[in-house]
Amino acid sequence: MAHASTRILVVGGGSVGMQTVRRLQRRLRRRLKRAEIEITVVDPQSYMTYQPFLPEAAAGNLEPRHVVTPLRRALNRARILNGRVVEIDHAARRAKVQVVGAELLGEGGVRELSYDVLVMAAGSISSTLPIPGLAENGVGFKTIEEAIYLRNHVLGQLDIADSTDDERVRRQALTFVFVGGGFAGVEALAELEDMARDACRYYPTIDPGEMRWILVEASGRILPEVGEDMGRWTVEALRKRGIEVKLETLLKSAENRHIVLSSGDSFDAGTLVWTAGVKPNPVVRGTDLPLDEKDRVKTTAELTVEGLTGAFAAGDNAAVPDLTKPGSLCAPNAQHAVRQAKRLADNLVADLRGRPLAPYKHAYAGSVASLGLHQGVAQIYGVKVRGLLAWLLHRTYHLSRMPTLNRKVRVAADWTLALLFRRETVSLGALQRPRQEFELAAGRRPD
Repeated sequence: MAHASTRILVVGGGSVGMQTVRRLQRRLRRRLKRAEIEITVVDPQSYMTYQPFLPEAAAGNLEPRHVVTPLRRALNRARILNGRVVEIDHAARRAKVQVVGAELLGEGGVRELSYDVLVMAAGSISSTLPIPGLAENGVGFKTIEEAIYLRNHVLGQLDIADSTDDERVRRQALTFVFVGGGFAGVEALAELEDMARDACRYYPTIDPGEMRWILVEASGRILPEVGEDMGRWTVEALRKRGIEVKLETLLKSAENRHIVLSSGDSFDAGTLVWTAGVKPNPVVRGTDLPLDEKDRVKTTAELTVEGLTGAFAAGDNAAVPDLTKPGSLCAPNAQHAVRQAKRLADNLVADLRGRPLAPYKHAYAGSVASLGLHQGVAQIYGVKVRGLLAWLLHRTYHLSRMPTLNRKVRVAADWTLALLFRRETVSLGALQRPRQEFELAAGRRPD
């Protein structure tokens, strides 16, 4: 028996998923109101994280809650289902979802959903290597949880260094290693170093020069998106701040927090951040959708899944042809994700109305990166900018791309307050161990 309405299943509530559904809500408002269209969004989290603002959240320039957008508020005409898709049988138009809190439910907490149209927008996860000690001691930089953890952790390392007389422990606590010279690694390192240097004024026993910040990059350049010249300038600017930039260098081992590099250097470090690339969300491997050699969903220029009807894909988990560079694919970045979401939504509406679909085509406009307060680097339509102007361009561009007016105002308010007051440098590391005090009170020795 045919279902009365068209059911759209969106896998992923990140940038592509949320922006796609927001546009569908506007374009299909009447049909949604009459229940002719049903939209379900499946994501483990109940919010979308605007990743370009993670470095500023980690550095205390932005309130962490202001860089995330609640899905239930932004997508008020869609059903939000918190869980992970474990299997998709598109031929049968069925998906299995392991819902949040599955341990409390029978049969593994797996629900089966039926749909008519599928949108794959699961995004990406960190791409790691089998390096000894990396899984045990490293942390990524793709989620708000990781950003908050790193902020607390870095300040906690200053607490350790200020409280000990053991020179070995102190040296380890004040050594910070970041692997990966892309946007995530460079911006995270620059913002956190800037924050830690600022925080040293409250630690009388710590001289900023004692801290050791190290950026490890396997290739011979960093920030390739801003061009070779701006990449070289960034290396020089970081080195002037005392940051060690090690190019053409690999991380070989990180066991017991002892770092070993391919250059032969070895030392202890209390902090190891891994930002060396991303890979498509593994959820795509549990589907019958066509994948390429990198596990990305094969799509057409119209953002439909190759060879299938009723299936669309975009963002980091999709191999989207780049029509501005024949034979190549769109890079997995926020610039393409936002624009692909708009085209995907419009093409989905056109498909529902029996109209022709338009191809996605966008010439890369350039990139901007923040290097800490009042420092930045950018290349926009071939124009190279650095310093304060690039930093202002970075903030202006990303504020304009931040979803919802509510979040735009809150971010702008945070920046305004930062002009009047010093940033907070409080470590809330106990957030990672919320039950420790209670366990002590109960007479139980905490782990």
